[in-house]
Amino acid sequence: MATVNLCMNPPGTRKIARPDRGRSAPLGRVPGSRCVERPLAPTIGAARDRRGGRGSAAVGVGLLRWIGAADGGSAHGVLHTHTMITATSLSMHFGGQTLFTGADLQLEPGQRYGIVGANGAGKSTLLRILAGQEAPSAGEVVRPRHARLGVLEQDHFRYEDVPILQLVMMGNHQLWEAMVERERVLATEPFDDTRYSQLEDVVLRFDGYRLESRAAKILEGLGIEAGLHPQPLRVLSGGFKLRALLAKTLAAEPDLLFLDEPTNHLDILAIKWLEGFLADHVGCVVVVSHDLRFLDAVCTHILDVDYERVTPYRGDYTSFVARKAEARLRLEAEIARREAEIADHKAFIARFSAKATKARQANSRQKRMEKIVIEELPRSSRRHPGFRFQARRPSGREVLKLEHIDRSFNDKAVLVDVSITVERGDRLAILGPNGIGKSTLLKIAMGLLPPDSGTITWGHETDVGYFPQDHAEALGDPAQSVLSCLWDVCHDEGMGAVLARLGAVLFTRDDADKPVGNLSGGEGARLLFARLSAQRPTVLVLDEPTNHLDLEGIEALAGALEAYDGTLIFVSHDRWFVDRLATRIVDIGPDGVDDYRGTYAEHLARSGTDHLDREAVVADARQRRRRSKKRRRQSR
Repeated sequence: MATVNLCMNPPGTRKIARPDRGRSAPLGRVPGSRCVERPLAPTIGAARDRRGGRGSAAVGVGLLRWIGAADGGSAHGVLHTHTMITATSLSMHFGGQTLFTGADLQLEPGQRYGIVGANGAGKSTLLRILAGQEAPSAGEVVRPRHARLGVLEQDHFRYEDVPILQLVMMGNHQLWEAMVERERVLATEPFDDTRYSQLEDVVLRFDGYRLESRAAKILEGLGIEAGLHPQPLRVLSGGFKLRALLAKTLAAEPDLLFLDEPTNHLDILAIKWLEGFLADHVGCVVVVSHDLRFLDAVCTHILDVDYERVTPYRGDYTSFVARKAEARLRLEAEIARREAEIADHKAFIARFSAKATKARQANSRQKRMEKIVIEELPRSSRRHPGFRFQARRPSGREVLKLEHIDRSFNDKAVLVDVSITVERGDRLAILGPNGIGKSTLLKIAMGLLPPDSGTITWGHETDVGYFPQDHAEALGDPAQSVLSCLWDVCHDEGMGAVLARLGAVLFTRDDADKPVGNLSGGEGARLLFARLSAQRPTVLVLDEPTNHLDLEGIEALAGALEAYDGTLIFVSHDRWFVDRLATRIVDIGPDGVDDYRGTYAEHLARSGTDHLDREAVVADARQRRRRSKKRRRQSR
């Protein structure tokens, strides 16, 4: 992987006078070139300027897709245009299922659009269509020719050996290519000062000399500490790898930013930082999220995918909910009014149609009645899945014993001397400040991560069902079908029963043939819960189980877990969910473990420490940073 020297004049090189910009034809758009809206392969040096012929050097098409004000943009990544995306008559169908039809949308620069709807309604599909990653069944999407797109990736495997900071700097593809080739030109004899000047101009247009500091700031905002930045991506856990990919997308400063569930692997501090970053972003943002507080903090508009339509609303999520409810009530009232009008006409006709003196009026009423159109009240796509959990048999009284667990990462202690004994029937919520090791403790308990020291003992008759944050791994081969994934754990029940289990968690017969790898986050979560239900474990260990679920799914899951007759151990940042379910709180802090038998509300009244309130967490983090700085000053 290339290493780029970010110094203005690298050691051992001469200062190069840049040519007059007015004569630098290659810095304009290559005439006749097409806009390529997906990331390009490296193309620097491959193109020629058609106006200059063979003797004219040119910057590659990859760099010239969008490089500045000459083509309607500005030097730092803002495309000046009145409309960023125009979607006309969009429709999307999968097999016999209609997601939405006739969607007309106009997305403006500087605005932030939240796509909401039930799991499987088509939120992620709409985002991919708007981003140009998927074709609609009908309709078209038009984007400005030179708009730069940023789409949050999920595939971190191809970057495993890339240094984390470098990965983020690669987000702006054009700038990174220019910086890499510029270093190559500097190291090559004879020195090509014309080519160097062209590349230097691209670096300056994208403010490339601040790229490293911007990338580092974004990483730290997302909770990846500076000491990790030179390390390869593989040193991070799965959730933090996805944070690095998010940082890469943000660092590109795109005109159009598309984020699908960006908060799923973020803690409260990182979510608050992201909210601020997006609020300051000058481009157009389109985001899919089930985090209602995040949508309220970020969005200027809501795109509601429901009733097989896409309906835009101005304002945040809270105002959208109120306005949608009002619109539904108005529609219901209008339907009721028209039905009453028809009933009145029918009564008049039945009473007077036989009377000669009233026959003309009755005939007139008949015609008026026939003209009244009653809209069918559309059926919402929001449905409650039927989760159900039942233990196969009672476990022993002592379910799990963790004794003196220690665990460090990169010489930083995460868990120190943690001891917990879980008893049958506990509904135990593990809480604590960000980065304290809550998910790490669950992985250690499940045998997925070894402790540095300590012992883990599972009790008698404990069959454990585990829901990890990254549930894709738990679902197995991404190429297998939804039906096959569930069949593996309950094939003895017969095909009809297995299909019924899928139907209970809102999968249709057509969905049963979908590859697991094609499922949305919410669909994957529902399938994993269906597997856990079929396994009938005596203990459920759940790591952030609400992350991918919509409101209906969260409510259904909470109800099913309340009725579960086994033992529950879980980590969640959802305050409502924790408050409803937990009967025991294990609060892990820097000074040890506070084990309290009672609800979260009771624990909060007793301790005063609220790890699930965003403002409280941010205030606490600021206070800890101030104390840390004060200690460092005093130690000098």
